[in-house]
Formats: sequence, C-alpha cells, structure tokens
Amino acid sequence: MTDVVIEATGETVGEAKWAALRELERMHPGFDRDAVRFEVLSEGERGLLGVGYAPARVMAAVEPPETSSISDGAEASSDEATELRRFLERASAAIGAACSVTVDERDDALVATLGGADLGLLIGRHGQTIDALQYVANAIAFRHGAERRVVVDAAGYRARRESALHGIAHRAAEQAAASGRRVSLEPMTAIERRVVHEYLKDDPEVDTVSEGTEPNRFVVVVPARSI
Repeated sequence: MTDVVIEATGETVGEAKWAALRELERMHPGFDRDAVRFEVLSEGERGLLGVGYAPARVMAAVEPPETSSISDGAEASSDEATELRRFLERASAAIGAACSVTVDERDDALVATLGGADLGLLIGRHGQTIDALQYVANAIAFRHGAERRVVVDAAGYRARRESALHGIAHRAAEQAAASGRRVSLEPMTAIERRVVHEYLKDDPEVDTVSEGTEPNRFVVVVPARSI
C-alpha cells in the first residue's frame, strides 16, 4: 500500500508536526500515529523584530489504515476523552513535541498515554513536565464538571518512576533509622512527594515531612524517636 505523504508548516517544528497529524487524521481517521515518519525540511526562522520570518516545515509519511479496520475496530470515545486528547496534543505541540495520545476510559479515571519519539521532552526533568500536564488536565476536567480524575502517562513512566521512588524512600528510611539523623531527599514534584509519604506512612521507625518552597520542595525522612 502506498504511503500517504503530506507537508505541513508551523511556528515551531512541534506545531508543524501537530498540523501534519491533524491533516492525516482528517484524511484517514483511525490511522496509527506512532507509525508516522517525520522529516524536518526547515526548522524555521523567527527573524529580527518580526522581519524575515519563515515557518518550520515538515514532511510526514504514513501507511493509510485499511477501511475495514476503521469501521470495525474504532470505538466511540466520550466528550471528556476527546477533549483530553485534544488538550494534550495542543500542549505537546506548544512544547515542541509531536506525540500520539490514547485515552483509556475507566470507571474512576481517564488514563492518557503519550507515545512518540519526543517522550523525554514531554516527561521533563524528574517528571516536572508530565506532572504539569496532568495537573492542568485535571484542573480543566474539574472545571467542566468531570467526575473522573485524569492520569497522564508516557510509555510506562509512572510505574517505573514509582518503583524508583520506593527504592529511594526505602534506603532513606534505613539510613535515618540506623543513624538517628534526618535524611533529606532531592527536590520532587508534589506527585512524587506524595508517593514517598504514602510508601513510608506505615513505617514505625520513621516519619516524613515536606520542606522548602516550590519548585525545590523536598521530603525529609525523620527518625521516629527524634520527634
């Protein structure tokens, strides 16, 4: 089957990629976004004082889906899921990352999973970017009266990071209990601090507190006998 090839432009490469994805979606609903191959033709130029502006240009190619698989396999999504997907696509483009977004609708949550080649950019240092996306997505959903929470993940990042945080917390608790001294962890996002607090809340030998100010707020593991 012959690939569909289109060219798109935008103020940034990310916006150009998003424009290409939208055009492919219009042409072939249900296509596999993860299978899209991009070629950056021009990264664009902003120019000085607005003079000499040139948009970023990309070429996108993908094999079109079979018509039967679209009509038989596509599932209707709720308005909440559709709006969440559109928000994450727009936000990713603004960051400069092209990505696919799939939304799994559960009874208590909408779980959005980001895919593509720019996941490092979307996750950010210590997960700051993906946590910010999740926070804003939840704020928008709450404002519109949604009853389900929103989880934003990327290629299993949440599970891997939670496992890593459990290991960090466990070692810090052992150190604090053995030495009788407070152990300060590295700065973390509010979501990551909550993971550490929850993991150690039933440990009889230590307590945890958060100290510092955002964005450098951190968890301190304190020996229980020192309180």
